[in-house]
Amino acid sequence: MDKIKVLIVDDSAVVRQSLSSILSSDSDIEVIGTAADPIIAVKKIMKEVPDVITLDIEMPRMDGLTFLRKIMSQHPIPVVVISSLTNEGTEVAMKALEYGAAEIIGKPAMNAGKFINESKITICDAVKAASHVKMLRRKAAPTSTSKKVSRPRVKPKPIEVSPRYSADVILEKGSAANRITKTEDVIVLGASTGGTEAIRTLLKSLPPKMPGIAIVQHMPEGFTKSFANSLNNICELEVKEAENGDKLYQGRVLIAPGNHHMLLKRVGKEYFVEVKDGPLVNRHRPSVDVLFRSASRYAGKNCTGILLTGMGNDGAKGLLELKDSGGETIAQDEQSSIVYGMPKEAAKLGAANHIKALKDIAPFLLK
Repeated sequence: MDKIKVLIVDDSAVVRQSLSSILSSDSDIEVIGTAADPIIAVKKIMKEVPDVITLDIEMPRMDGLTFLRKIMSQHPIPVVVISSLTNEGTEVAMKALEYGAAEIIGKPAMNAGKFINESKITICDAVKAASHVKMLRRKAAPTSTSKKVSRPRVKPKPIEVSPRYSADVILEKGSAANRITKTEDVIVLGASTGGTEAIRTLLKSLPPKMPGIAIVQHMPEGFTKSFANSLNNICELEVKEAENGDKLYQGRVLIAPGNHHMLLKRVGKEYFVEVKDGPLVNRHRPSVDVLFRSASRYAGKNCTGILLTGMGNDGAKGLLELKDSGGETIAQDEQSSIVYGMPKEAAKLGAANHIKALKDIAPFLLK
């Protein structure tokens, strides 16, 4: 099978070298070039069109956002934004998602072996996921005329799934749910690639008197707070990045903080979340499976689980556990998914009571 061709765009020579080394270590990925700024990148794209571009935001001559908008409005290429974890940087990176970036990740840590290894997993998986994204041409603000790049159609290649930790390392599978009495209803939701826009679309369609919603969206530390704040500004619901011990109640949405797992817990009939460290589960932290398993144990039949667009299989087994505990389960359909990976795996397991287009999920919940 053909390798995924990647072009790295970053003004730092050290970062370009580090990313080249990380991506080249994966046998499914080929780095076809690097560029110190978007002007150089355009010249390289004219010679050879990559399957995926990794893109820094702050660069000389043309900033990453402007470059991203030009790409998406002319001949879209999947873009993974790799940004520094600064307050200003996270806000701009969130804007990049609105402009069509497939993934956002933090710049790799270069200190301890553990973090380097996790950075490799995160970066390589993000590039592989981006290579599967359904690209849509987007309208851009008027800009000066630039030469268009012809992009051949590339058939996405399947991603090899290597051995990984399951939710067992965070919470052992239990059967307490069948003893749960009636409580307030709650909703748990998981998503990955394409999920930020899907979550935004879904939450904007919901009224303020919805059951409490706990969400795991695969995003790095720092970005989830900006994501939660942006949702809070446009939704009728209260949306915040979860903190350990936060209560989950009607009208409130809690987003799992990047780099931490989030579990749904209950005391009496009141729900709250536990935020904790731990190894990557299904190559992710936070993991959807961890959230869904905790919901099956502590909420059971009082819970609705929703699995949206994303690469891989995180959340599929957890959704099945939730279904087995009496919960209602929904998976997004292929047509409306940016990447039909996680919902597909759930459907293959028979974990979803319902397969729904994104636009139909909110009306279904309201019934």
